[in-house]
Amino acid sequence: MEGKEEDVNLGANKFNERQPIGTAAQSQDKDYKEPPPSPLFEASELSSWSFYRAGIAEFIATFLFLYITVLTVMGVSKAPNKCASVGIQGIAWAFGGMIFALVYCTAGISGGHINPAVTFGLFLGRKLTLTRAVYYMVMQCLGAICGAGVVKGFEGKRVFTDKGGGANVVAHGYTKGDGLGAEIVGTFVLVYTVFSATDAKRSARDSHVPILAPLPIGFAVFLVHLATIPITGTGINPARSLGAAIVFNKDHAWHDHWIFWVGPFIGAALAALYHVVVIRAIPFKSK
Repeated sequence: MEGKEEDVNLGANKFNERQPIGTAAQSQDKDYKEPPPSPLFEASELSSWSFYRAGIAEFIATFLFLYITVLTVMGVSKAPNKCASVGIQGIAWAFGGMIFALVYCTAGISGGHINPAVTFGLFLGRKLTLTRAVYYMVMQCLGAICGAGVVKGFEGKRVFTDKGGGANVVAHGYTKGDGLGAEIVGTFVLVYTVFSATDAKRSARDSHVPILAPLPIGFAVFLVHLATIPITGTGINPARSLGAAIVFNKDHAWHDHWIFWVGPFIGAALAALYHVVVIRAIPFKSK
């Protein structure tokens, strides 16, 4: 225990705070190098197998994500009552648990985005190139369509259509503005958590606090679903919404579909701005 206590003290005292607690991002004492921002376009990526392998990983992960989550939603929809199924809590656990598992599995290959909004936010934060961002989004959407398609094959066209196909729509009693606001805030929570859980400065400064990045990300997805399933069914992932909408393919799903792109992209942009400008204060750091 003595050695462990020494490690804790070292981690706690290694970074002298010249600013009040909570503003350590402005401190000049750090034992890591700030990673340079990714270029807008990097031609060498297109000739690298790791680039294409990452896209395949995003496709498979999003495929599995839609398969498990939409199948869970269909199970709840088919049940005679909420007590005969896992209910809203079970759906939220399915989404959060799958994100935890899939981010853990793919983080070392592609970063484990599994969501165009996350990719967009990280692109705005200069964490990846435009080429990779577009490639990831395309592969995520294709994976989502395939995942929802397999669920439809299992359930049958009639049951799948009668039970809503897991498509995101704004619930009765809520306006489109309510749905848009829920998607913006929900995606902000998710992308803000992604930035915080993967921040190099935090990892170095708080090295005495072990953290498994997929855990807070998956837990954030779980909590957002608990809050917003009654409003929009919870999108916060344009690929998830697109895949279900294409396979379901009914007018009322398409009427609200723009919300599940505009809301997540706005939420992701706000989270990137907040992290870069406020949390990390990167534009204001002295050279």
